[in-house]
Order: sequence, then structure tokens, then C-alpha cells
Amino acid sequence: MVAFSMALSRLLLLLVLCSVAFCARLEKPQLGDKKKLGFFPPSCNRIECPTYEVVAQGNGYEIRRYESTAWTSTQPMEDISLVNATRTAFFLLFDYIQGKNGYGQKIEMTAPVIAEVLPSDGPFCASSFVVSFYLPKINQADPPPADNLRTRRWAPRHVAVRQFSGFVSDDAVGEQAATLYDSLAGTEWAAAVDRARAADPAAASYTVAQYNSPFEFSGRVNEIWLLLELPKEKLPSSLSLSL
Repeated sequence: MVAFSMALSRLLLLLVLCSVAFCARLEKPQLGDKKKLGFFPPSCNRIECPTYEVVAQGNGYEIRRYESTAWTSTQPMEDISLVNATRTAFFLLFDYIQGKNGYGQKIEMTAPVIAEVLPSDGPFCASSFVVSFYLPKINQADPPPADNLRTRRWAPRHVAVRQFSGFVSDDAVGEQAATLYDSLAGTEWAAAVDRARAADPAAASYTVAQYNSPFEFSGRVNEIWLLLELPKEKLPSSLSLSL
């Protein structure tokens, strides 16, 4: 009976995800702007999200400092489509939080689900994606293990962030990432992005953060994150606590 319920849940999720993919083709995500910057994701009023501080704001972006966090992540997946890779990972992570893990333990849903993207060299070549679920604080000390998934612990880090709405699509994310990078031009943050990429060329070029479940069709909040490498003597003080 349990196996049947899990299979039925996965079928329903597949139907929803297929409809989401169709909607994503119809709805073009709106570009971030200063008015929407810092919009508090409504999902974070209902479920746990990682805490961060806003340390600076600019034209269409903000700079955040995240505390140390733990994530359950997929192995790197090769695909030409972020949407396809995220859909595949969603089933793995859904099973994980439903108790298909080494402890047989159910885990509360959190946000965001992130996808770290290392783009390919061409439009018809596979990119590399790592999709991760933010572990609730209660599970971070001893995360349940699972086959084909791994726990990753992040040290405190700074990221540049750009928000956009709608459903994430393959066409939009690269444009959003490029727009964020361009908006940093001439600032110390652009140099910090370049230092981070030079320090680890094999790391993700950018991260896509999605705060809503596939069942939510309005009020969607997504973000692009660019990792920053800041000299210790230039670490800025925080402006405000956002989450």
C-alpha cells in the first residue's frame, strides 16, 4: 500500500511538472528591477529558508551574506536543459524528504531548491547541473544519508542576487545571469565575482534558486546567485537582516 501511494504521488507530480513545463513556455519570466529587489518570498513565511544579511544594494541587485548552511545535493548531472535536470532531481529529492533515506525519516520541505549551473561551450552541448535541497536546521547536525545524494556543508559566503518572477525556463536563466553580471560592472562586486571564478574554474558559473513548489502558479519568486570572493579586510558590514 505504501509503495502504491508513493507511485501515485510520483505520477501526480509528473503530471504537474509537465503542466509547469508547458506554462514555462507560455510565460516569459519578468526581468528583475529595483522595485522588485528584495521582495520577500511568500513561501518563506510558511517554510524554513536559509538566513542571510543584505550588505549592499545596487541597480537591480543586492549583495547577501549567508551563514553556514547544509544541503542535500545530487551528483552532477549532464543535460542540455536546466528544466529537465531539475525535474529529474526533483523526484530524487522528493523521495528523500518523504523518507526514502538511510534513516527512513521524513523531512520538512524548505526553500529554495537551487541548481548550480556550469554552462557548456555550445548550444547543443550538455551543461552540468547540481540540484540541492536546503536542509532544515533540525536536520543539519545529522542529515539522513541516501543513495545517489550527498550532504554538502557551505561555509559562510557572499553572493550577488537578482530576482525574477514566473516559471524558470532554459531561455531565461542565461539571460538573467548575464544581466546580473552586467549590472555589477564597474563595482567591487564584479571583481569579486571574477576572483571567485578564477579561484575555482570548475565551480558553477551561476546558481538558480527557486522558492515555489510546482503547484504554485502565481507569486513565484526566483533568483540568480553569483558567488563572490571578498578580501577579508574589505568584508562589508551588514545593512539589514532580511530573513
